[in-house]
Amino acid sequence: MIPALFVLLMALTGGSRAHAQTLDVIKLTAGMHVVTAEVAATDATRTRGLMYRKELPTNHGMLFVFEQPSVQCFWMRNTVLPLSIAYMLDDGTITNIADMAPMTENSHCSTAPVRYALEMEQGWFAKHGIQAGKKIMGLR
Repeated sequence: MIPALFVLLMALTGGSRAHAQTLDVIKLTAGMHVVTAEVAATDATRTRGLMYRKELPTNHGMLFVFEQPSVQCFWMRNTVLPLSIAYMLDDGTITNIADMAPMTENSHCSTAPVRYALEMEQGWFAKHGIQAGKKIMGLR
């Protein structure tokens, strides 16, 4: 009974030993604003993203790093937090920003081939005056 209860609890909370990995964290800057970003740079970490998270600390987000520039699309399946996403070129220039509603499968795509995407709490970019054409510094 205990093992079955453990499996059920892990399924309900979105946790498992396979997802208990720790991601690298880097500091990015957007103008005078500092962002602490977890780095999702593998297929597994990019697929998992911020799914199942119940909170995101202030000025924290997730940086998605892709091997080559291409049009990137994101959705919010199993993501309970409302997020905004900024798509960025190699030099950190933002191509576009999209707001994403939680628990939806609507596609939110970059308007150009990009190597980076940064997810933050919904409205973070607008609140800090960050828009397309601005640069995010500190990318790998």
